[in-house]
Amino acid sequence: MFSISSAIIQDVEPMCEAGLATMAYYYFDFRESEKQNRKGLLSSLLSQLCADSDALCDILSRLRLSHASGARKPTDSALTKCLRDMLSLPRRGPIFVIVDAIDECPNTTGTHGMQTAREEVLDLIQEVIDWHIPNLYLCLTSRPEIEIRTVLEPITPCQISLHEEIGQKQDIINYINATILSDRKMKKWRKEDQQLVIDTLSEKADGM
Repeated sequence: MFSISSAIIQDVEPMCEAGLATMAYYYFDFRESEKQNRKGLLSSLLSQLCADSDALCDILSRLRLSHASGARKPTDSALTKCLRDMLSLPRRGPIFVIVDAIDECPNTTGTHGMQTAREEVLDLIQEVIDWHIPNLYLCLTSRPEIEIRTVLEPITPCQISLHEEIGQKQDIINYINATILSDRKMKKWRKEDQQLVIDTLSEKADGM
């Protein structure tokens, strides 16, 4: 809610509604483990993109048929190839892919020295950028954690830090205020308790 991605989505939506652009958005939700990895990201992007046109839908249908009409689960490599085929399909309008909260991907080491979910997602992002797809625009948001910055900083031409922006901090305070004052239970709290929660959350938010 506090990231720049929401503003971008609002700007791009009218273009999509007018048929001038295509957009796919993904949020790595820390509350749902199946939405914290590369497969979840790929599956969602493919589903959103194929809704844009019959040609894109046909590409996903071919993937499904090649896997026993959905009886077998496709590998990450197959899903990645499907994404590339979709993004590479000739079209006139721009494609906006917005990936929000990469830092919510787990960074714990997998079994037998396998990559972490976060490393797999970062590898996919690197791979998509290396495709050099014309008219493809990526917006990536994350807390500035070191391993994410190490991968993204060399390959992202435009970077915006919101952590120290006054407007960003004020938006967070306004949101916390509105949430507490609109919640049926919390608005019954004593004023000093409400203010303590507002001050503590605002201080701990760290710009997010």
